[in-house]
Amino acid sequence: MSEIKFVSFNQVDPEDFLPIVNEQVLRKHLVNHPLFDSVSIKEWINGKAQTEFIPGCRVRAVFIGETLAGWCGIQPDDNGFEIAIIISKEFWGFGISIFSSLMCWAKELGHREILFHLLETRPEYNALKRKATKVQKTKLLGRNFTTYFISIDKWYAK
Repeated sequence: MSEIKFVSFNQVDPEDFLPIVNEQVLRKHLVNHPLFDSVSIKEWINGKAQTEFIPGCRVRAVFIGETLAGWCGIQPDDNGFEIAIIISKEFWGFGISIFSSLMCWAKELGHREILFHLLETRPEYNALKRKATKVQKTKLLGRNFTTYFISIDKWYAK
């Protein structure tokens, strides 16, 4: 299995993100937004980079081997902090490993609970339901999600 590397956004050329964030199969699992171009991707990257300065947050570009696969992070949410994993379809098999790393980050950053929003296009996951203190349907930016409220202590309990 290829190595997963997490890299600061400022170490990646914003243009390298364009084919990922504009990937049609990926976009159907995200909130609706216009396609990115060379100007809007730089603005988006700058916004994500600013998230680093918010206590409890961490966002990173994800490399699988030597290839930029997408991005992930812990970022603010209306109800606390959420996990975000946005990776190219080519690398979807790495999602669980990335999620596990994010749970470690959540613990390092001192979170007691983290949210994970999955768009209605995704199935419900029993493994997440077992570790969640609450699962509910939510609406964000006009789209329906299943939101898992995950206790960090429960996640690491045997």
